[in-house]
Amino acid sequence: MRRERPAGPSSDVFTEIARSGYYPDIVTAGLRDALADEDVLAHVVHHEPTFERDEIRRHMTVLVMTPSRVVLVHTDEHPPDDLLPKPYTSTTSEAVSIHRIRSVVVTRMVATSGKLEEAVVTIGWGAVSHLDLEPAQCSDPDCDADHGYTGNLTGDDFSLRLSSAADGGAAVERLLEFARRLSAATSGTA
Repeated sequence: MRRERPAGPSSDVFTEIARSGYYPDIVTAGLRDALADEDVLAHVVHHEPTFERDEIRRHMTVLVMTPSRVVLVHTDEHPPDDLLPKPYTSTTSEAVSIHRIRSVVVTRMVATSGKLEEAVVTIGWGAVSHLDLEPAQCSDPDCDADHGYTGNLTGDDFSLRLSSAADGGAAVERLLEFARRLSAATSGTA
């Protein structure tokens, strides 16, 4: 038997999921299971439509911080395929220990007026990395030798980008507040 959720941040995330109207029952079930009765300290709910040829597909990301973990829930719509002949929805959850978080990267995009337009938060815990390679160059403009490759290896476990134009200024601020709280929790000063 599940315990009732108290009023406050825990109930706020479920209210936002219900308000989105995007498969609230399956998104809520996925989040409740992943939370394992932990309280929600901070959250971001991002409902995003995407256009694919003549169809609109929707995606939802729910990002939650608990006292001990970061929980991500992704919900997507899918067209029929060989295994499921009707359109379907999938929800996937992932829970990562706060102690496993290696980096919290925050990028702010500000207009020349000084107004915050967008923010991107990337959270890395070492499960997924992204490798960018390019041919290595030397300083001699006449050199045509093969110098091999150079590149960057970056953690790319999770990124969420919100914009004031598409999601509203309050959503961008909520994402930044989430990043501040997560940064504090991973630094041991929370």
